Amino acid sequence: MKIFLKLKHWQLFSLMILPFILMEIELINIMRNGIDSVMNIIAYPIVMIFSFAIFMSWFYGLGKNLYKKLPESVEMNLTKFKILFFIPVIYISGIILFAVAMAFGVKAIQFPDNGIILIIIPLHLLSMFGMFYCLYFNAKTMKSVEWQRPVTFSDYAGEFFLIWFFPLGIWFIQPRINKLFAETQENSADEIVTH
Repeated sequence: MKIFLKLKHWQLFSLMILPFILMEIELINIMRNGIDSVMNIIAYPIVMIFSFAIFMSWFYGLGKNLYKKLPESVEMNLTKFKILFFIPVIYISGIILFAVAMAFGVKAIQFPDNGIILIIIPLHLLSMFGMFYCLYFNAKTMKSVEWQRPVTFSDYAGEFFLIWFFPLGIWFIQPRINKLFAETQENSADEIVTH
């Protein structure tokens, strides 16, 4: 997952957005020709899963690898990050699979009238909490690594919102991430040469 931290901002953005653009172009062609295709029903969830996997891999790799670069004066809980990271991953993956099953008419689960709401609302809230914690963790860790000291929310609020609004924020965040990991490679190379 460290490979996503070395990609340029335009490369990461393209990996996330290009499949959706290509799929929309194909959808327009299908509609123009009057052909309704099962491939479209299959392609959309695949593109969603692909983009979701790219984003979450980048998100996880960012937290895990920046944690290793934290100064000793900054205390962050990597285990809590990992646990709260996988809650939304499992939840969103389940929602995508459920939507695909419903699109194909599979009635795998029968809920009472309000039963789905009683299940989805707590899971959704827990997933949201997990995502916001991961946003906090990544933003604070990134700023702490850059400044090499403890930071407050006002110091990393910009990073928090840039990561939150990922497709736009990536243009500002990724070059800084590239710089942080390029410095690590230069420092490692210097240590090897001096020994």
